[in-house]
Amino acid sequence: MTISTSDTASDLIRAEALKLGFDICRFTTIPETWPAGARLSEFIEAGRHGEMAWLAETVDRRSHPRAMWADACSAMVLGVNYGPPDDPLAVLQDPTKGAISVYAQGDDYHELIKGRLKTLARWLQARFGGEVKVFVDTAPLLEKPLAERAGAGWQGKHTNLVSKDFGSWLFLGSILTTLELTPDAPETMNCGTCHACLDICPTRAFPAPFQLDARRCISYLTIELKGPIPGEFREALGNRIYGCDDCLAICPWNKFAAAAAEQKLQAREALHAPSLADLSRLDDAGFRALFAKNPVKRIGRDRFLRNVLYAIGNSGDRALAAEAERLLADPSPLVRGAAVWAIGRLVDGDAFGALRAAHSAETDAQVIAEWSAFASAPPREGVLD
Repeated sequence: MTISTSDTASDLIRAEALKLGFDICRFTTIPETWPAGARLSEFIEAGRHGEMAWLAETVDRRSHPRAMWADACSAMVLGVNYGPPDDPLAVLQDPTKGAISVYAQGDDYHELIKGRLKTLARWLQARFGGEVKVFVDTAPLLEKPLAERAGAGWQGKHTNLVSKDFGSWLFLGSILTTLELTPDAPETMNCGTCHACLDICPTRAFPAPFQLDARRCISYLTIELKGPIPGEFREALGNRIYGCDDCLAICPWNKFAAAAAEQKLQAREALHAPSLADLSRLDDAGFRALFAKNPVKRIGRDRFLRNVLYAIGNSGDRALAAEAERLLADPSPLVRGAAVWAIGRLVDGDAFGALRAAHSAETDAQVIAEWSAFASAPPREGVLD
């Protein structure tokens, strides 16, 4: 069934999408060739996906949209602006506060977007027929290349989608359909000679423009990595405790973005620059309560406290050493090891030695290694310089 989106049908679909709270609605065909699949394979073959085994396991399904659904003819790309009302990098100037990525300061956007997509898909099917399937970024569909093809934006040098209207702040979702929708014009790359997003990266996670080594990315390190974060990156984390907005926030195209996102996507007050001291006192129940219906919840309390403790170690605030000291007896070796590192950054040698003697019964090999690393030599400064 063919529907021309150049006439009233196009207007009707877009109007319905806007009514549901989407900020963009674009159409594209499903191409026979899909270069994005080859680029993903190269990324995985180079090992740049790190511990994200699910990427390697689903590489075949991600190789082409029709690998997800053979009958798909067209795609609708939907976007919701989540641009912050203020500078998300300002929190980096207060090392006693935790920096949580903008997208994770409110309710889990996956659920919000998925509900809207399903509502729009039901409306589309009832109005125009055909079959539909809904996708958010938890599904193995390469949404950013699809969005670029649909003209929603282009993949910038930081590999994220950039929009002329919303900068780097778009949540994306897609609807594949058997309908033959008239495509919108694709977007061209508009980064020009700018490389601000590459220069600002604290851990130098971009080997080249348009390439990302996830193993060096703070978002990967603080969210996907399950064990201790490698020592070479810990100082560069600063007070970033969940994700990193640096490369997104520095993009010049953000100046065209809306001043604030829809209210439902606004930050919860408790998650906008929270106190590291308060976060360090979270037990499992407190963690679950604070992050209910929030994406941070999925990494669990222990991994989150690991991040908080690295931030405490980077704070330079000796008063926070007491918070880290209390966690030397935590049931989780991941937390205990991070507490050792934080204390080693904040107290003098005598105090550190006394604490090490008091915890000489430690049996976990990684925690013992953290004690030994500081006992033999202090961490080198500027390891990324």
